[in-house]
Amino acid sequence: MEDGEENEENKNCKKTPASEKLAAAALCIGTGSFSDPPDVPGLAHFLEHMVFMGSEKYPDENAFDAFIKKHGGNSNAFTDCERTIFYFDVQKKYFRNALDIFAQFFISPLMKKDAVDREIKAVDSEYEMNLPSDTARKQQLLGNMAKDGHPMGKFFWGNVQSLKTTPEELGVDTYGRLREFHKRMYSAHYMTLAVQSKETLDDLEEWITEIFSDVPNNTQQRPDFTNLKEPFDTEEFYKLYKVVPVKNMDQLEITWSLPCLQQHYKVKPLPYLGWLLGHEGKGSILSYLKKRLWAMSINSGNDESGFEYNTTWSSFVITVCLTDEGFLHIYEVLTAVFEYIEMLRRVGPQERVYKEIQTIASNEFRWQEQSEPVDYVENLCESMQLYPPEEYLTGDRLLFEYDQNVISDCLSRIRPSNCSIMILSKKYKDMEICNLKEKWFQSPYCVSDLDDSWTKSWENLEPSAEFHIPEENVYIATDFNLKEPDLHPLLKFPVAILDSSQSRLWYKKDDKFLVPKAYIAFHLIAPAINVTPERMVMFDLFACTLAQNLSEVTYAADVAQLSYSFQLLETGLVITLRGFNHKLPNLFHAIVDHIADFTVSEDLFLTMKQQITKSYYNKCIDPTDLVRDVRLSIINQVYWRTTDKRACIGHITRDMLMHFVHEFKKKLFVEGLVHGNITAREALLLEEYLCSKLKCSVLPKNQHPQKRVLQLPESQSYCRVKGFNPEDINSVVTNYYQCGAANIRRACLNELLMMKMEEPCFDILRTREQLGYSVFCTSQKNNNTLAMSVTVCTQATKFSVSQVDEHIEKFLVEFEDILDRMTQQEFETHVNALVTLKRCEDSHMGEEVHRHWTQIELQTYIFDRLEKEILELENLTLVEFREWFHQHVPSGGRARKLSVQVVGSTITSETSEVKPDDCDSKPMEIDPASGQNACLFTLDPLVELQRNSRTEQINCQSSSETDLQFLPMPDIDDQKTKIANIPVFKEGLMVYPASKNS
Repeated sequence: MEDGEENEENKNCKKTPASEKLAAAALCIGTGSFSDPPDVPGLAHFLEHMVFMGSEKYPDENAFDAFIKKHGGNSNAFTDCERTIFYFDVQKKYFRNALDIFAQFFISPLMKKDAVDREIKAVDSEYEMNLPSDTARKQQLLGNMAKDGHPMGKFFWGNVQSLKTTPEELGVDTYGRLREFHKRMYSAHYMTLAVQSKETLDDLEEWITEIFSDVPNNTQQRPDFTNLKEPFDTEEFYKLYKVVPVKNMDQLEITWSLPCLQQHYKVKPLPYLGWLLGHEGKGSILSYLKKRLWAMSINSGNDESGFEYNTTWSSFVITVCLTDEGFLHIYEVLTAVFEYIEMLRRVGPQERVYKEIQTIASNEFRWQEQSEPVDYVENLCESMQLYPPEEYLTGDRLLFEYDQNVISDCLSRIRPSNCSIMILSKKYKDMEICNLKEKWFQSPYCVSDLDDSWTKSWENLEPSAEFHIPEENVYIATDFNLKEPDLHPLLKFPVAILDSSQSRLWYKKDDKFLVPKAYIAFHLIAPAINVTPERMVMFDLFACTLAQNLSEVTYAADVAQLSYSFQLLETGLVITLRGFNHKLPNLFHAIVDHIADFTVSEDLFLTMKQQITKSYYNKCIDPTDLVRDVRLSIINQVYWRTTDKRACIGHITRDMLMHFVHEFKKKLFVEGLVHGNITAREALLLEEYLCSKLKCSVLPKNQHPQKRVLQLPESQSYCRVKGFNPEDINSVVTNYYQCGAANIRRACLNELLMMKMEEPCFDILRTREQLGYSVFCTSQKNNNTLAMSVTVCTQATKFSVSQVDEHIEKFLVEFEDILDRMTQQEFETHVNALVTLKRCEDSHMGEEVHRHWTQIELQTYIFDRLEKEILELENLTLVEFREWFHQHVPSGGRARKLSVQVVGSTITSETSEVKPDDCDSKPMEIDPASGQNACLFTLDPLVELQRNSRTEQINCQSSSETDLQFLPMPDIDDQKTKIANIPVFKEGLMVYPASKNS
């Protein structure tokens, strides 16, 4: 977060200590995409969309969504391999009615024929939005390695081709198949339901029995795939894949295919192995690789998604984020991984390590705080499909029993000889070796056997002496006593227990959640961080290098449920810690020590510089990030886009960084909050330690940085830029309507308006107009300036950005009519819904802390803001509500509108020279003697680089590749402002005051 954009109306500021709590329900069906018929891929996902579109009892397509949104809730659904989950939350008062509408989706959904084409377009838009996702691409490529006919090889997403074009060509009636599929797969005896509300259990049971008793039961056996074992025991799996990703990254991914391990949930062997192989402390794989500057991070294990963990297999994956140097040492990196695995085999399962992991999990479960009701029931309804009733709550959380035989068996299956190796790198694009394309996501790749010399060298490995089992974790809490307060009386809000020219420390002793946890946050406010893009780059380098320096020390704390984060603001560095209070000060001291003694070698500096350059590129090519970056660079007085930072990072040196860090620590104003099971005396000691270790002097008040927002002209302004990824068809349009300086009443009006707009915005622009899968409106608050915005993510092959802008404006006219027809009773219901949300009790301490820290970070200190907002809401009038909208949209004549448009490519990847795989083909191995440069069979990346001189500067893409390319706007009326030079546009604009009372 570098932009000062708070949007606190849309985050955790909707909670306040009270008796209110949203009610929630989730229903899990024990069937999913594995059951897709082979001739209609994606049918399960499509059905999940269709059942939400009205029922016989409630025929309006939008009835449920409108009811839920009207009463302060949300709903969603997702389809996995063997399960489909639907969930919602709503005000408790309306829970029974919502349950009745919800249940009808499973009793008598309409699934109207005339809605089929529209909803296929929605599914297709969702698929096309995810075309640039490297995660989705990797999964589909891995699925293609499965045995013929195995469900792991299916295309789960669905799109126009799989749901409409191909079925029509084959004479398949998609609508008829949809009906058949629903009747076969949506049966009561496959379903589990979880509900949470403050009614009595007897009342809830009575409601559920009455409302859901008519869900049909087809009496057929649930689809069973347990007989389809070893899906990846194929020739295609045990190979080396080189893949060109969308993002600029170098990544090594090693995958093993293991049997289904659900029956061993009490042992949880994969979390044990993942914990060891993904460790970051001394003696670990990552420690070894980082010493050689070959890798920056490692992940290991199984994410327990339906794709990686189902009744046919369990994956075990090790993912290494490589540096450029690591890419040149792939063989050595692989060898290090395999040596560590061999070390684990030799020492065998370690009961001490297992019990350590078991203790951490037990502590976390014992002292867990409430989660959001909707998250809780979503997880619970799925657990009801997997575990016996007595373990619905614990089955996925606890390690119940140590069984060395189960662990040894899993370890015996993780060998160099039976894995699939995938290397992802942008470098392969310039090498021109990836001449195959995966059918659905068009991922360029090539495939070859592993080099014989490598595989032979891995047969008799001798582990490096640097590898060893992790030492005992000193960060595991053992003291869970609640501390006696040393500051009386206990207050409802934080109090400043220190206020000097150097520091201001806020403190609150927890008296509500009564758990042995604490939160620590400090804002190190420094001058002139944001004055140049070079300084912002050095700030990024400082924070990222600091995190790398800390990783070995803090990893043990992280696994012991102590966490920290750095947030980079234009005003300074925010350090946040949370977890069990017993050892939290130890982690704080370690972080402060590393800031005080910060250093970086030349080699590490260059490595971090390479990694951050890649991250800048990856942010530039994401159209949703780019549209936001451009908008903020226009409305903020000073704001450096990622393109600005990428253009100047090349000339930053280690000496420049060290000088920046020295200057950063030299003069600071420190403002902090300590909240939880910790005394005021202990809080003061933390502040004292921070300031004494950093040896900072006082930052004069007149040097405190201020963030300011420009007042847009009273007209319509347009900025249209080209997306950076020439293969990404996704366009994004954000229409931003500036509303002026904020105060609590205006902020309430804006939030209430966006809450009212949310449902018709989705219904009209997404469902009816089919502009795109992602459509949303937002109440914006940027540095105490209010705005409302509407964002549409579409595809350039379907709609131009000009058409999207036109549709948004037409929607606002239609919405104005909705407001004009709004009755006083409807207005009061709407206000009450938002008031109820703001009265919802905090689910956990973090929500309360976040709300208070927001006030401290903004230096507004209105800790009772929610109470003030409720008072303002209860005094709003319908006339005032309508007028707020009317005066800020173009139809009202006084709008300060900014439309930022990122234009995607209209050339799809299918038009490229490389032909996609045949639909049913396996990855092909090209004969190197054929003369076709499909895949270079040498495995040494260094040799490959030397063979193609054009890759010498492979990561040194010119800054012009990420310079904004402003596009002409002949479709925009000359009376409107066309922005083709942002600094010129900003000249002469008024600046909003830096108000601190909003």
